[in-house]
Amino acid sequence: MGFDFSLVIPRMGLFMRGALVTVETSILALLFGVILGVGIGILRVLPFKPSQILAACYIYIIRGTPALTQLFFIYFGLPTLGINLSGMASGVLGLSLNSAGYVGEIVRGGIEGVSAGQWEASRVLGLSYAKSMRFIILPQAVRSMLPALGNEFVTLIKESSLLSTLAITELTMAGQQVRSVTYASFETFIIVGAIYLALTSITGFGLRRVEKKWNVA
Repeated sequence: MGFDFSLVIPRMGLFMRGALVTVETSILALLFGVILGVGIGILRVLPFKPSQILAACYIYIIRGTPALTQLFFIYFGLPTLGINLSGMASGVLGLSLNSAGYVGEIVRGGIEGVSAGQWEASRVLGLSYAKSMRFIILPQAVRSMLPALGNEFVTLIKESSLLSTLAITELTMAGQQVRSVTYASFETFIIVGAIYLALTSITGFGLRRVEKKWNVA
């Protein structure tokens, strides 16, 4: 049995629009996830036990529950509390909170990977804990965190397919719409998979270039 892409190719515009939404939501989720994740990672290493426990609990919950469940909780669960968010807002928020759990662990590992001598040097210079973290520890930790953060971005691109369950027309939903019209399931999702592969490959290539430029081992 042969396969005919002639019904699918004319609808490449819909695939491209879906891919654009996928990239946009992934970038937003990574941005907010990194901001929140850095805070969580710092809380994990603060010499203050309650903050460590709070951050550890957040990471435990996020990493121990499916991302789809988290999205459904935000989109379908929060309205019962009077908090109504659009599908896009719910999707970006859900992916951001999920990403923050993983980024928090990446940040913790990066901070703990900086040698103790750097902390001692900052104390000799009379820097406070906050200034030591901001000007000495975090800049060095970023170099070791970069590969893991890059992998997190690639993961977000793939996990953004979950947003199709919230009726967001990202790449997977675009594929479902094309399939429902053309009934060409095989051809449609071959193209969807190829676009995802192209997005993750381009991202991976760009990140390797950055790592090489920063001389990340």
